[in-house]
Amino acid sequence: MNQCTAVALLPPPEHVLALSIPGRHRPEAGHVLCELGEDHDETHATMLWDEGGRPGSAVWVRWGAGDARLLPLPWCPARDPRDADDACGLFVGHPSGHSWAVTDPTDEAITRDLARRHPHLFR
Repeated sequence: MNQCTAVALLPPPEHVLALSIPGRHRPEAGHVLCELGEDHDETHATMLWDEGGRPGSAVWVRWGAGDARLLPLPWCPARDPRDADDACGLFVGHPSGHSWAVTDPTDEAITRDLARRHPHLFR
């Protein structure tokens, strides 16, 4: 399945702005791209950072109709049946297929173009 193409421009959280040094460069809004498969519910998700792989250490932003929330969510424990070393890169209870079943169409298009231009690198 293809990756969801939802994009959001999110402002920095208020607590981050409050911690910034007055008179210095303040954090700016940034774009996030949904990492879920395109067949998910109305709430999108992007992992922002992981603080060491502990349960609940990955911080995700979940957004939908006009709201966004930062949430510490545990990693999905599922393993790819084709390669047991490949774990799902999404959170527990994610609403779409596991990460190994989600294809980024832009990444795929770039890979096809590079393979066409440089076939010796893609054997």
